[in-house]
Amino acid sequence: MKNSKFLLFALLFLLSNSCSDKKSNPVKDKKGVVILIQPFKDMNSETTKCVADQIKNVYPHIKVLESIDLPKEAYYKDRNRYRADSIIKYLSQNTETGFVKIGLTTKDISTTKGVVKDFGVMGLGFRPGKSCVASSFRLNKKNKNEQFFKVAIHEIGHTQGLDHCPEKTCFMRDAEGKNPTDEEIDFCKKCKTFLKNKNWEFN
Repeated sequence: MKNSKFLLFALLFLLSNSCSDKKSNPVKDKKGVVILIQPFKDMNSETTKCVADQIKNVYPHIKVLESIDLPKEAYYKDRNRYRADSIIKYLSQNTETGFVKIGLTTKDISTTKGVVKDFGVMGLGFRPGKSCVASSFRLNKKNKNEQFFKVAIHEIGHTQGLDHCPEKTCFMRDAEGKNPTDEEIDFCKKCKTFLKNKNWEFN
């Protein structure tokens, strides 16, 4: 009888510890995504490093991949451009869960926008998505690398589920066919909270 009581007590003790362990595992223990930076072969290695370093200053979990060719199927000969949606589809093919891939290129890229079949853009990212792309083609020469980083982090934000933001200084501001990157400073408080809920860790 004593043995039975002891076994029952031991079992209850183990169960209570097991329950308390589950409670002590908060959501923040989960890891955020790893950002894979995929330069295409037209990219200068120094520019890639500069953009990667600036992304890392915001979000630490990144990895720079070896450069690859732009997908031939994305080329739009009539305008000498590359279709951004085709590039994203190509990049997404082998992007595993827990990763998001950002393609970097100097080439002109475009997408369909409303009734405009081939609209030139600085970048494109689907919300949500596994991959996105940013181009330096339409950026100012004066501070091109800084602007390039802001376009890249904007598109990465879309992959995480962020929509455009009304805050003029936020990375998620809608470009509205222009280039307002010089006015952007950081993710606004609301966008940053959204990303933190996605287990982003900010530097």
